[in-house]
Amino acid sequence: MIVLIAPKKDIEDETQILNQLLESDLECYHLSKPNKNYQEHVDFLKEINSDYHNRIVLHNFHELTNDFDLKGIHFEEQQRRKYIETPTRYFKDLKLFGKTISSSFSELNDLVDSDFEFDYHLLSQIFSSENQPNSEGSQIDVGDVDKLIIGMGGIDAHNIHKVFNLGYQGVAVLESVWNSNDPVGSSTDLKTIHDSIRIQP
Repeated sequence: MIVLIAPKKDIEDETQILNQLLESDLECYHLSKPNKNYQEHVDFLKEINSDYHNRIVLHNFHELTNDFDLKGIHFEEQQRRKYIETPTRYFKDLKLFGKTISSSFSELNDLVDSDFEFDYHLLSQIFSSENQPNSEGSQIDVGDVDKLIIGMGGIDAHNIHKVFNLGYQGVAVLESVWNSNDPVGSSTDLKTIHDSIRIQP
């Protein structure tokens, strides 16, 4: 599984590129735009071909799953602590039947100890990255953890094989695609390597 994370700040022709990425079989896109308001999220989604909406996961304004046929919702760490780890009625008005619910973690112990049954978990920081320049990367082996864990942080075509050797069942990428001069080509190359690794016995 490959998850592409949205760049926090908009880039030129972003939705056009995203449509091309989804057309090229990108399987999961995490829409993480903390600086966008509700209407800006709506406008962004309307620029994406509706045929691809079911591959988009929202980090903010989860209620938009009631109006768009999206893949699911995601909780970043602060959101998870506020709405999942303390009793709330957060899910009361959300139509989440058939949707995925996932969350980010920066500590493996927190992930292991979480009682909520997320469909998958993003664990960072695997390698150092431009997004987290002060992190050396953990490269923690998760092979013994009976949860679906996606490795995140500094992953590209050159080190993706190490992620699966550490027991992760997928990768989440950002810079290796969005910082490329050819995001679609970079995504395709990454998927080719990913698929070749996953079919190995």
